[in-house]
Amino acid sequence: MNPPHPAASCLDARDQRVFDAVRDLFATQGMQISMEAVAQQAGCSKQTLYSRYGSKQELLRRVMQRHVSRATAGLRSLDQGDLRGSLLQFASDYLEHCNQPHVAQARRLIAADSGQFPQEARALYRDGAGALVLHVAEWLETRMAMGQLGHDDPHFMAELLLSMIAGLDFEKQRFHTPHRDDAATRHRWAEFSVDSFLRAFATPETAAAPHSNQHRSFS
Repeated sequence: MNPPHPAASCLDARDQRVFDAVRDLFATQGMQISMEAVAQQAGCSKQTLYSRYGSKQELLRRVMQRHVSRATAGLRSLDQGDLRGSLLQFASDYLEHCNQPHVAQARRLIAADSGQFPQEARALYRDGAGALVLHVAEWLETRMAMGQLGHDDPHFMAELLLSMIAGLDFEKQRFHTPHRDDAATRHRWAEFSVDSFLRAFATPETAAAPHSNQHRSFS
């Protein structure tokens, strides 16, 4: 395999700075983020941003696309035969990401701004949570074809899986209520949600060995 061209590495680094700037600004400005603010945070000119991404909408789309790709990396990285392991890795990564302080704060601000910016809110959902459901549904469909999951509506299954993983934890955070704020508790919840999902949808031949959910505290 040939190493990446030096110019490509430089471009990737610039993209990373811009994407990091967008991430940080979402946590402080919500949907009122501007290209001027992104340029200042990333240390470049607004003209450079427009030349590179075309529009704020396209920049945000690419940022969300990257987040979705990272969120689903756990599904693609493990042995295809390890259904539970892949799902558990995905669930753990998803919970860890959503519990990062800047993500929780961005969620609050975006929700507060959505009524004022409905078109932008719909685009963020489409390119974020909506795209995540589609990616997970496609992955589940491949596992159905392999005989690991029973045949059902993969989009329904994907939405159900994500809801089971999230639980009410993000609502608890939003209302400043005690939640699963440590990695060990989140991992136990990830196991509980994945095992519950597999009991409902895994085929008998590939069903995971029983994992006791007794004597667990998820508060």
